[in-house]
Amino acid sequence: MNADTTDPQSVPWIIFVLIYGLPVVLLIACGFIGRWVERRHYAEIRTREAATRNLPAVSMKTLPPDQAVAEAWLVCASVVISLDYFKRFLANLRNIFGGRVRSYETLLDRARREALLRLKEQCPTASIIANLRLETACIAKSSGKKGVAAIEVMAYGTAVRYAS
Repeated sequence: MNADTTDPQSVPWIIFVLIYGLPVVLLIACGFIGRWVERRHYAEIRTREAATRNLPAVSMKTLPPDQAVAEAWLVCASVVISLDYFKRFLANLRNIFGGRVRSYETLLDRARREALLRLKEQCPTASIIANLRLETACIAKSSGKKGVAAIEVMAYGTAVRYAS
């Protein structure tokens, strides 16, 4: 008797499944996990936005002259958010065919909102954040080069506390 009980005809199918099936399964799993993480982050953002809703952040350079300023200071916050592999795969397909890249839009939206929330959380005693600015930077490209596709958003402005 031969010790090898594997049918020689079934070996190519096992290799085929491992070569093509496993990456597809991993890609789909990354999609579900990435979507779950994104939804959880959006839920956290909405909760924190509700808590900081009373602190306005405006891009005006000048404040109303009728209120006296008691204190003013610079506040700065930044966030780096990465793109998951499934969204990167979809974005690369979109680059071939053209059109809107919605996965990058949600990435930018989450990064901007998170940076603004971190900025507001630094100055809970402020009355207003004036001269708000948002700067974005690409950390690494997702196609053609090795590295993580991520974006950094930096928010800065002047926190002002009015005299009561």
